[in-house]
Amino acid sequence: MPSSSSPIQIDMAPHSHALDLSARASCLVFEDQASKSLLLEVKHIAPSDATVLIIGETGTGKELIARHIHELSDRRSGPFVAFNCAAISESLMESELFGHERGSFTGAVGERAGWFEVARGGSLFLDEIGDLPLPLQAKLLRVIQEREVVRVGSRRPIPIDTRLIAATNVKLDEAATAGRFRSDLYYRIKVASINLPPLRERPDDIMPLVRHFLNLYGTRLGYAKAELTPEAMHAVLSYPWPGNIRELENSIHHALLVCSGTSIRSEDLRLPVSRPPEPGRSPASFISPLEAALDQIFDDGERTASLYRLIDETVIRKAYAYSEQNQVRTARLLGISRNIVRDRLLRYGMLGAQALK
Repeated sequence: MPSSSSPIQIDMAPHSHALDLSARASCLVFEDQASKSLLLEVKHIAPSDATVLIIGETGTGKELIARHIHELSDRRSGPFVAFNCAAISESLMESELFGHERGSFTGAVGERAGWFEVARGGSLFLDEIGDLPLPLQAKLLRVIQEREVVRVGSRRPIPIDTRLIAATNVKLDEAATAGRFRSDLYYRIKVASINLPPLRERPDDIMPLVRHFLNLYGTRLGYAKAELTPEAMHAVLSYPWPGNIRELENSIHHALLVCSGTSIRSEDLRLPVSRPPEPGRSPASFISPLEAALDQIFDDGERTASLYRLIDETVIRKAYAYSEQNQVRTARLLGISRNIVRDRLLRYGMLGAQALK
């Protein structure tokens, strides 16, 4: 899976990098029967100009599907712009999406087109749209309805000609019911929807992906040909891959770095030992002991001055450690948005200095 530290990626030359990704999506990732059915669905949706919502867990290849849709559409000669809604601060997001005029805020030394304008004639991919703040959801809804944007600091609408493809790893229908996502926006972006199954539900995709990553990273590291031992192959096929394709890629890359020769053992894969839940135990079963512990703390009034902060920090710290310092997994584990997780991590000093920039 390609990765980048930047929240925005633009392909202006669709017949090079984008086509390579599209071929990878159709030939390498999808060999399971469920995946072949998915590609057929994509083939039917792509030629239209309808807004598409791609639903899938983190690491399943949602951006690859978005690029594949773009390459199969009449917009393939235009740019493909990928924007991660969870990778940029809320204060800058409106300017990034819709643009701004000179002097509209501190630091706006000149006018700048937003990504809707940059993607004119092509496709704009909004990843993790579930993390879009509510005020911007209202503005995005208007852009979709009116087919025009108004830059920050301007009153002049600018017509746009951009196909919107969105992706989410959260259940937006539940988020809409809970008031965290606008229901009218949800139905606007779900004109066509693609449900991307997790890797554990596409078992016949696993070994083709393993072979691809062995070849990709083996070539870079100078291996003639690297192979899995039978034990390692069994481990790969039996592991549930909660991080999906991204986790599989990282595991194979790590194994090639530490293996002896060209034979990869199961211990080289660095797969965590699964911890099955205790029979009959559910989150609700821990509520009574937790309430009893709180009663004891409440009885000692001297300890309650910063109790809420202490509990909040402890929950975030433990969940973040359990999720191996992965913000998306932490958010899913706690049932909150990634923006909230990031805010708490910054507040409690759990992120490095680079994250503050």
